[in-house]
Amino acid sequence: MNDVGAPPLVVAIDGPSGVGKSTLARRLASRLGIPYLDTGAMYRALGLRTLERRVDPADAEAVATLAGDAEIALRRERDGRFTVLLDGAPVEPRIRSQAVAEATSRIATLPAVRAKMVGLQRACAAQHGGVVEGRDIGTKVFPDTPHKFFLDARPAVRASRRAAQLRRQGHEADTVEIEREIAHRDARDREREDSPLRHDDSYVVLDTSDLSIDEIVERMLAAIERRR
Repeated sequence: MNDVGAPPLVVAIDGPSGVGKSTLARRLASRLGIPYLDTGAMYRALGLRTLERRVDPADAEAVATLAGDAEIALRRERDGRFTVLLDGAPVEPRIRSQAVAEATSRIATLPAVRAKMVGLQRACAAQHGGVVEGRDIGTKVFPDTPHKFFLDARPAVRASRRAAQLRRQGHEADTVEIEREIAHRDARDREREDSPLRHDDSYVVLDTSDLSIDEIVERMLAAIERRR
């Protein structure tokens, strides 16, 4: 919980896909008593819209127009979490397919898309605080927070986790193909000009490959306590 009169607590969690960011962020937010904000779901909502409207994710101008027109919002629920809305309707579970993930990775590099999403994220966190996860949260969205974590894991572990998640949601999943797509996505995210995936000395770096959720959360809580 935040101290009375203190600014809202913001925790930034960055890292590539398949490292457990969402699961860990939810658990950490619950332990801290602050909201969890899934920035990936916000980008995926627009990725879904590009597929629905048959817009080429590589067409920067068309995607920028789509981003300007799309009504993407965050609704705070009674339990404190935020639900991502597209045109007033929740986007789960439609945004969790591999096709949406691929489209999202491509449009997320565009400045017009990032500007819209970052504005929403900052507005929510300024009012409520939160555990915020993504790929440039600590470097670009909330660079001033002292609570930054970069999560990583071995590619094979990440692919296995992603395949299991897709199967739980009723989707088909080829682990080999997913690992190949993860490698391509990592390269694109790290090499993009606007807000590349990276970390610096202000981050606590954790490899999640061989750690349980509880072990990672305890390490994060200890790091936050040391810096508060």
